Amino acid sequence: MLDDDIADDIHPLFHGAPQSNDFNKLRKRIVRDVREAIETYGMIERGARWLVCLSGGKDSYTLLAILHELKWRGLLPVDLLACNLDQGQPNFPATVLPEFLKRMGVEHRIEYQDTYSVVTSKIAPGGTMCSLCSRLRRGNLYRIAREEGCSAVVLGHHRDDILETFFMNLFHGGRLATMPPKLVNEDGDLFLYRPLAFVAEADCDAFAKAMNYPIIPCDLCGSQEGLQRVQVKKILDEWEQRSPGRRQVMFRSLMNVRPSHLADPGLFDFAGLTLHKRTFGENPPQLGDAG
Repeated sequence: MLDDDIADDIHPLFHGAPQSNDFNKLRKRIVRDVREAIETYGMIERGARWLVCLSGGKDSYTLLAILHELKWRGLLPVDLLACNLDQGQPNFPATVLPEFLKRMGVEHRIEYQDTYSVVTSKIAPGGTMCSLCSRLRRGNLYRIAREEGCSAVVLGHHRDDILETFFMNLFHGGRLATMPPKLVNEDGDLFLYRPLAFVAEADCDAFAKAMNYPIIPCDLCGSQEGLQRVQVKKILDEWEQRSPGRRQVMFRSLMNVRPSHLADPGLFDFAGLTLHKRTFGENPPQLGDAG
């Protein structure tokens, strides 16, 4: 069902797509990974409306294209509304996304909110802006989702983002946690979905480059270099180079958690553990005996 048997039977987001076998394999792999994540985490509510967040980076373009392909082929029975939040960052190319979305025939909303000035007024020069910027962005996206009648805010975080967040929490936060593929917001009225949860960053990069999407750089605010996330990413890159496939193995571990083999007494009742009664007969084992 995912083969392009009819050349014209594609969404406008795929016009101009390479015809090579390598690209077709890449596209199908990403589609398969996204479908698996959507099904695994129960993201579909038939007839729902999703706010698909578009930053202009490779990941969000990939997300937008794959979701529209699934909908185009009748595999995703939800309405999609693309949304870009222009946060007032210096040199942000404000016309790129509106022109692209209009040309592609994608329903969209462009919102301008100068959160950049708010962040710079509260963060000292040279400080890390990402955390506060992210909270302000999320609050505006939740507001827009409610205004547009959406039940879910859909983000473009991929497998590697999720792994990096896990290790950031491990190294710097003192907790085992990451960005879940599916979450309910604090107010309990919106889902937050990450359909790219099983997709490798390298695949997003290769896909967006092959499609020649107009990428907007993610470092316009100038606060990216030297961040903890960049350092963690370098560590993961080194591990991957030494042992190809390690990222995927580590991600699978996030789906195979054994609370009884960790150390959180709030997650597992260690204090309540009891022994089964044993009968040793006339020769009970002595201290120091093997076994």
